[in-house]
Amino acid sequence: MAALLWLLFGVALVLAEVVSGDFVLVMLGVAGLAAALADVIGGSLVVDAIVFAATALVGIFAVRPILRSRLMSGHEHLSTNVQALKGVQAVVLSTVDEHDGRVRINGEVWSARAFEPTQRLEPGRQVIVMDISGATAIVWAEN
Repeated sequence: MAALLWLLFGVALVLAEVVSGDFVLVMLGVAGLAAALADVIGGSLVVDAIVFAATALVGIFAVRPILRSRLMSGHEHLSTNVQALKGVQAVVLSTVDEHDGRVRINGEVWSARAFEPTQRLEPGRQVIVMDISGATAIVWAEN
């Protein structure tokens, strides 16, 4: 019975890794699978826990850094999060001025304000994301 629980725990964590993408959950999932194997071989709950802990520690502190560096090599210039939005085109949904407005960026609705305080951008206008301040896109359009 313990082997089945370890197996389910391990598989659930490996599947959850698909969402997180940080290689922590997959390391814990593999540790859960190793603990399930230890239980099937005949280990007690204490042995299962030791196998889980040892495998998780080796995975997180030894294997994970190697995987991350291998996957990220050649992608040092890759922009993520807020940096990836700078320079992207957006469409004005509700009038954007120096105080507020709404734009659609890559299919998502963002609050926005104009980069130049004198600009008033009407719905339907194409704009460029100049910066992100908190949850507000700072946008600009050529006149």
